[in-house]
Formats: sequence, structure tokens, C-alpha cells
Amino acid sequence: MKFRQIFLSMFIHFLLLTLLHASDPPLSLDYYKSTCPNAEAIVRKEMECAVLSDPRNAAYILRLHFHDCFVQGCDGSVLLEDTVTFQGEKNAPTNLDALKGFDIIDRIKNKLESECPGTVSCADVLTIAARDATILVGGPYWHVPVGRKDSRTGSFAQVETNIPGANDGLLSMISKFMYQGLSVTDMVALSGAHTIGMARCTNYRDRIYGDYQITSIANPIAKSNLKTLQSTCPAAGGGENNEAAMDYVSPNLFDNSYYLLLLNGEGLLNSDQELYSSVLGIETKKLVKKYALEPIAFFEQFSESMVKLGNITNPETYVNGEVRKNCRFMNT
Repeated sequence: MKFRQIFLSMFIHFLLLTLLHASDPPLSLDYYKSTCPNAEAIVRKEMECAVLSDPRNAAYILRLHFHDCFVQGCDGSVLLEDTVTFQGEKNAPTNLDALKGFDIIDRIKNKLESECPGTVSCADVLTIAARDATILVGGPYWHVPVGRKDSRTGSFAQVETNIPGANDGLLSMISKFMYQGLSVTDMVALSGAHTIGMARCTNYRDRIYGDYQITSIANPIAKSNLKTLQSTCPAAGGGENNEAAMDYVSPNLFDNSYYLLLLNGEGLLNSDQELYSSVLGIETKKLVKKYALEPIAFFEQFSESMVKLGNITNPETYVNGEVRKNCRFMNT
């Protein structure tokens, strides 16, 4: 009975969101064709410099984009700094110490303001940059529809309710993705972004002192990796910001090895391993196996799901939104 109620609630959320976004102004591929034709080239050049200087910057930008879109839609709200009269999203517990790469967006925006002032929104900058970040570490290409406006609001509270947590169970994750209009397939494919980037000890402690040994295949590599993880993330506390690669096989390469690790029971986060090991994950388990065996299928679905993610817009921005001059602050 409880499961039916949860499923019904998720379905209603999904239906309401579908109706909401059906009325959103359409994005287009040529939105800046006449007003800022070099916009994508500028973003790409700056991202090339950023990833060349540190491959981890790719993961930072991809994570920023995800955290932006899951709160109020892809409206650049995650980029806003707190002020005396405004509480933004950066310092919400889930985002605090977890998000980086703001300086990269600043550099891109400064270049765009020099080329075509007041034209390209910060929300579009972040969406394009996330695509380029993926490509630059070996991931797939996709066309990015543009035309978003920047929000003049943010939601500290929605960060905690909307963004999936490291220790979320499968039903909780499905609910949060469906609330955004994203399917179970989208969820499994987008989780593949964890093939790059790092996680903090505070987010994987429960996993490595929990069922990691139970889910992982008894082999020397898994045991050795677990020992290394525990040496930098003590059970009793401390080292909260110590980091480990979510895909220790190829941490700076966007590939499908993340799913191979899940098959071996070596997902770093509880929420990752849930996709394969949860008794409720009949569909998610099949998808994990598929993407582990078929890297092309993963790339194709990831591209499709990233377009869907990027198309989650904030309807309010088309009424009272703006194109910020500085991505950290609203225009005065």
C-alpha cells in the first residue's frame, strides 16, 4: 500500500511538471545566431583552457549544471552569491563545499560581455559549458538549445529537497528525477556523469563502512581500494573534505567504467550502488548492465538525457528574468 502511494505521488509530480513545461517558451539552436554568433566558440575556447589546466574542472562544471537545473530549472540561480537581502543556493548544506568552478563561468562570461554585452545569459553559459566539459574529457557531443534567462531568485530550501543525496535510496532518487520530468532511464544515464570527478569523505563514509564489502566481489583490487578509502576517511569522523574518485579506474576520462564498477559492487556512493544492488531496481539493474556492455548506447542516452535536463526551464524567468552582467549578482 505504501509503495502504491509513493508511486502515485511520483506520477502526479511528473504529470504536473509535464503540464508546466509544456507552456514554457521554446529554446532554439540559433537563438544567438545574429546577436552573438561566436558565443559557443568563446565558451569552448575557455573550457579548453580550463580542462587543459586541470581535467577535474570538467566534473566541476557538469556538477554545477546539474545542481542548477534541479532547483527552479536551469536558470543560473546556483551561481548567485548571498547578499544582505538575498539568500542563495551556494551555502545550502548540500552545495556548501561541494560546488566548484564558479571562476570558470566568470571568465567565460567576461569574454562574452566583451564580445556581445548583455546578450548571453549565465544559464546558457553554464549549459553550453557542461556540454563542452563532457566532450573535452572524452564524452559525447550534443546540440544545446539556448535562449534561457537568468533568474532573479534562488531557493536555499529546494537544494535540500530536490537534489539527490549521496545516501538516498532508489525510490527517493526516482521521485526526485521524476519531479523534474526525467525518467528512470534518464536517471541511470545521467548518473554516469560520476565516471568523472571526486566525492568527499562525508558523502561516502556510510558506504565504505557499510555494505561495500558485501556488494563488492571478493577480489584483491576491491579489497585494496576499500583499504585505501578507509585510510583517508576514518569511521570515527575527521577528514570530511578528503576526496576519492567516484570512478577510480579512469577518473579523468568520460567513459562507461562507472557502470562496470557498479556491476562489481564498487560504487563509491550508496546512491550509485543502489542503481544496481537495490531489490527494487529491476529496471535500473538492466540499464546498468546495458551501459556497462554497450558504451555507445550509454553515450547516446547520456546526450539525449542531458538535452532533457538542460530544457528544464524556469517559467518565471520569461516574465521577470534577465541576462546578468555578472553571474554572481543580479543586475541593479
